[in-house]
Amino acid sequence: MRRITVDFAPGVKTEFADRERALRQLGEWAERNTAYPVVIFGPEGCGKTAFLRQAASALKELSFDVFYLHPLDRVFTADIDDGDVKELFFQLVRRTLEDGLWSRVVFGVFDLVRELLKRRKRKVAIIADDVFQAIGLNNAAAYVKGLLSTIEHPRYDYEKIVVLVATSEGVTRWEIGRHRWAWSMPMWNMTTDGFQQLYERLPEEKPPFEEVWRWTGGNPNMLRQLYVAGWDVERVVDMLIKEKRLIPFVNSLSQEERRWLADAVEDPDALYQRERIPLMDRLMELNLLIYELYPRRPDYWIDTPPPEKDPELGIGRDAAWHTPIHREAVKTALKARR
Repeated sequence: MRRITVDFAPGVKTEFADRERALRQLGEWAERNTAYPVVIFGPEGCGKTAFLRQAASALKELSFDVFYLHPLDRVFTADIDDGDVKELFFQLVRRTLEDGLWSRVVFGVFDLVRELLKRRKRKVAIIADDVFQAIGLNNAAAYVKGLLSTIEHPRYDYEKIVVLVATSEGVTRWEIGRHRWAWSMPMWNMTTDGFQQLYERLPEEKPPFEEVWRWTGGNPNMLRQLYVAGWDVERVVDMLIKEKRLIPFVNSLSQEERRWLADAVEDPDALYQRERIPLMDRLMELNLLIYELYPRRPDYWIDTPPPEKDPELGIGRDAAWHTPIHREAVKTALKARR
């Protein structure tokens, strides 16, 4: 399988690294179909977008007609062999880029898939990255239902079909999960070996790998941010505090809630008490924490699951900080409040 080239950081291009198990899973889906839309969720910056781009390339190699949608990056591609349908797709894209009505092209793909299958039986893939943020949470369930209908009730027969959707938003995950119209699968940060491959491709002097691992927990985007910031951890923490508005968040908490938050910095599973659930929900909405982590059975996860528990990286059995730097940002904001 050809590995795509990823623009990892300014001036740094690299080949898609690791994720061997995830690519084997992709091959299995290509062989037997995805029975439901597969909704991939996980920590911010864990590599979902890179994986979906690699998946689109790999499925094209396997003779799939592939629609790839990433509204937030304004990237829309149709690797299909029908010129008329491709032109219809790009007409939708052009109109959408003009007025920003993302739902037009996102939902319009359903009609284009039907048009492709009307012309002949074929292998089709729909790959959508962070579409829910573009079309709004109120449309998320309807979109997933449309994807499921494309799989279960096609107007025209297909040979194979693969549908992959990614989201970083925990709230979207719960909205979709209420309806049981998708198969939600988490993706975690990279394994130690895979992350080291990426680390070693960065030029110039850098801190020891063990130190970088302790700060990032294997998160490729956090590695990128550290590299761009000249390995200044404090600067990256401060940027995250500003982006997430953590000082106002901490100031909004009661004294008791701040104590609960301090407990969670030490062990995220400490939030699993009835009165602390609302605080855990707020941390999820801020994309700081993931909870209701799946059992570590490999077949429940995209690629390799996280360890059962790793206090150093902020991983509990049932909840985990997105990265150690996310946890450090919360810890710093708590100190600033005092």
